[in-house]
Amino acid sequence: MNLLIIRLLIFAVLFYAGLKLFSMYRQWQRERLTQQHDQQHDGGHMVRCRWCDVHLPEEEALREAEQWFCSSAHRDRFLQEQQSQRDNDTDP
Repeated sequence: MNLLIIRLLIFAVLFYAGLKLFSMYRQWQRERLTQQHDQQHDGGHMVRCRWCDVHLPEEEALREAEQWFCSSAHRDRFLQEQQSQRDNDTDP
């Protein structure tokens, strides 16, 4: 009878240790995945191109007159369109 209790205690301790190790492994795995996700998506603040509505990181965007653009071509088109609208509005 004593031997049975000792075996049950050993089994319980091993089972608890296994659960503890498994939970530590899962926590390590979650932290690693979170760290990888942060490294992949750490592009900074995202802004939208005024011309084509594409989102891109702020450090890659061009800024003109409080507007964001993905390229100089889109910036120039937008400014030309704004200028032509102003010219049409001022013509009698």
